[in-house]
Amino acid sequence: MAKAKDRTGVGDPARTLELLWREAAPKPPRRGPKQQLSVDTVVRTAIELADRQGLDTLTMRAIAQELGVTPMTLYTYVPGKAELLDLMLDTVYQQMPRTEHAPDASWRTRVTAVAHDNRDLLRQHPWAATLPLTRPVLGPGHMAKYEHELCAFDGTGLDDVERDAALTHLLAFVQATVRSALDTQAAERDSAMSDEQWWAANAPLLARVFDPARYPLATRVGSAAGAAHQGAYDPDHAYAFGLRCTLDGFAALVDERSTRPPAQDG
Repeated sequence: MAKAKDRTGVGDPARTLELLWREAAPKPPRRGPKQQLSVDTVVRTAIELADRQGLDTLTMRAIAQELGVTPMTLYTYVPGKAELLDLMLDTVYQQMPRTEHAPDASWRTRVTAVAHDNRDLLRQHPWAATLPLTRPVLGPGHMAKYEHELCAFDGTGLDDVERDAALTHLLAFVQATVRSALDTQAAERDSAMSDEQWWAANAPLLARVFDPARYPLATRVGSAAGAAHQGAYDPDHAYAFGLRCTLDGFAALVDERSTRPPAQDG
């Protein structure tokens, strides 16, 4: 999991934007000895380490050890970890596979693809799901992703503010479900038991302290859900159910906008 200080948008804004858009910016001639590494190499190594070990152990020292250089060498390329996190996130945004919006596809199909693409991204890079997005990372990766995903709502009749809000809500839902799935995996790993095994092991204790007659609805519903999911929580079911509810909510808004009278001039 990300530490409290590990969040986006907390580094030096000017230096961060300069690094994010370094490929588009003119490059002044450099003097002195040739550099050993590159910004891309540092960022790629940081992503690989975060993918393997998470953000808790991601330090400039750890990255330097992976690259075989001193920690001070890294500061030639990035000012610090805060700016590096922004670069890492923008890089995975830039590299993520994005489902093409077919011209004849419905908005529901396009938005579903956006959700699936983001879920795949966060499952491939779990640290990105745990990273608080304090401020948007306005790099080329973020902007290309944002542009593509906004287009999924074409033809819905949503205005610009509603379109942005709908996308924000969708992405927050996807991130929340992936984080819950990661928490479930961590619990199973730490306890060395699956969810089903943990509940089975603790069932005798629960039977001694729990009175089903006092909580009849909770008993009935909890038992039905537990039997269906083989545990208290099923990440795949939660995602599918939540996505359907989210899309149905968008559909109600789209229907409402389709019957909205046009704005009057004057």
